[in-house]
Amino acid sequence: MNIRQISLSIVAATAISTSIAQTKVAIPSTETFNFDEVTYTPSQTTFKLFAPYGGKAFPKVKLYLYKDADSPKPYKTIKMPYPKNATGEVWSATVKGDLKGRFYTFRVNDLRLKETPGVFAKAVSINGKRGAIIDLKETNPVGWENDKRPVVKSPADLVIYEMHHRDFSIDASSGLQYKGKFLALTEPKAIGHLKELGINAVHILPSYDFGSIDETRLHDNKYNWGYDPVNYNVPEGSYSTNPADPTCRIREFKQMVQALHNAGISVILDVVYNHTYDIDNSNFQKTYPDYYYRKTDKGEYSNGSGCGNETASDRPMMRRFMIESVKYWINEYHIDGFRFDLMGVHDIETMNIIRDEVNKIDPTIYIYGEGWSAGECAYPLEKLAVKANVRQLNGIAAFNDDMRDALRGPFSDDTKGAFLAGIPGEEESLKFGIVGAIDHPQVDMSKVNYSKSAWANEPTQQISYVSCHDDMCLVDRLKTELPGISTDELIRLDLLAQTAVFTSQGVPFILSGEEMLRDKKGVHNSFESPDAVNHLDWDNLKRFPQVFDYYKKLIALRKHHPLFRLGKADLVRKHLEFLPVQPCLVAFRLSSPASFASDASDWKDIIVILNANRDAQTVDIPEGRYTIVCCDGQINEDGLGTVDGSKVVVDAQSALILHD
Repeated sequence: MNIRQISLSIVAATAISTSIAQTKVAIPSTETFNFDEVTYTPSQTTFKLFAPYGGKAFPKVKLYLYKDADSPKPYKTIKMPYPKNATGEVWSATVKGDLKGRFYTFRVNDLRLKETPGVFAKAVSINGKRGAIIDLKETNPVGWENDKRPVVKSPADLVIYEMHHRDFSIDASSGLQYKGKFLALTEPKAIGHLKELGINAVHILPSYDFGSIDETRLHDNKYNWGYDPVNYNVPEGSYSTNPADPTCRIREFKQMVQALHNAGISVILDVVYNHTYDIDNSNFQKTYPDYYYRKTDKGEYSNGSGCGNETASDRPMMRRFMIESVKYWINEYHIDGFRFDLMGVHDIETMNIIRDEVNKIDPTIYIYGEGWSAGECAYPLEKLAVKANVRQLNGIAAFNDDMRDALRGPFSDDTKGAFLAGIPGEEESLKFGIVGAIDHPQVDMSKVNYSKSAWANEPTQQISYVSCHDDMCLVDRLKTELPGISTDELIRLDLLAQTAVFTSQGVPFILSGEEMLRDKKGVHNSFESPDAVNHLDWDNLKRFPQVFDYYKKLIALRKHHPLFRLGKADLVRKHLEFLPVQPCLVAFRLSSPASFASDASDWKDIIVILNANRDAQTVDIPEGRYTIVCCDGQINEDGLGTVDGSKVVVDAQSALILHD
């Protein structure tokens, strides 16, 4: 999100009762009804719209057909017949002839006479004003029918790379042809970089049709993250090579997914169902005013999103919309996972139903979200999918801000450091992240910074991270809290932070460009900053080759040794043991379960020591002979040397990893 978060999992909030005057309507069957279906054949096209009329309130719906996206007047206006179906709320009209290439809108009769492509348009004109009539089969790239989802045996095996299309490819230093476009992720250099790094899942920031970029003025180079939804089920036109062609954005999005799948990389879509770009101009409001939004007991629009409105996932048709939208992205675009923006705005029941519906398609599809809202919601807190309620979510994960802020300092103060800055007191919070936010006998929850009880049932319900698109990136944060930090120290702390992330039992997550030591010129909230702030500088790969090398080898270390991704809470409690804590130093031992005996890994025990102190520290370890595989900013699985005995010295601001 591009607003400051309020973690409702830790901030007491008074639930506001929802009071909204609305006509009771029959809700279409969840098994048989889809929103706004536009069914095209060469001989006819059928248009359907869910728009409750509430007796005399909305007695008319019109369908407008346009020859072109910018035609000032429709060439045909059709009064849609009064619904006579079982629900009484679905308007339908069939138009004979081949309408492919034409455009349409609906108008639900009100004083403002606003047209809409409906809430579930699947193809749109430039800037999403009109729906487009296309043959979706014609948008499939060659071989699309053979596209396969990468195999993911457990979420613990995922390595997630969060990226924005412009950030990744816009700079000349990228050497990519399709700068800022979906197609950049089809180019050999881009694919080669991701594969060499070792990530196996790309989390793409909002890629549906959003409102803050004028697709007719792309030469303006206006930037936005895209957390301002307009048409939720159509790819964003500014990321295509031709936003005026309704089929182009769809085809190119599919080409991107196909190229990543061919490289063994999953695609996770950032979805923003918690609010709309605005209210009056939203497609929700144009079809069923006020139904899709929550209001306070004063009759005002609730603002749990921090963006002026919040949607009502608890209402049957908003819930239905979310379910059908997720399924559509899976089935039409072969999406492999979803990150829910401000998941804490949504109710627990809806999120669990989505998980159940997704499981029917493919249970390996990963779902996670932000376990907070950006303000108070007009719905009881105990029923919302906030971090504190994750144990009520079945197979859905949340970001661990306990771990994030234990490492780099609180979200609320950019200048205040924590573990990485050599400030003691966050060791227990870091330990909580290392075990994956589960109950563990050696984690004292009374000393954890935010959560006072474990909130995950399984470690795979934790997203382990130290920075993302929101807030300062890691480099900027370290520079802000440690003024005058040298490049050498910056790199040491950067690598130490990621070692904590990748040796934890959660699902590791990094912001794109961290492997290049990216910065964003110190901007905390860069949601609409220019490319000069947000771009990746690919030349940093040459300036700081040791950073990419370390990230690559750290990811490989996690992949090669299953002790770092046990995946189950019982295994973590049994096989992860913490060594005595010291100020700004956390150490733990992983012992191999008998079930790993036949695994390719021949490491019986692993010891990880994270030292954020500015001087070397001596640590007691179990007596033995060990091979050093990570030391002082270097990783070599074949060994960097050996050590005998029951004590080791850990270099300043670095990690030491040993195995017997």
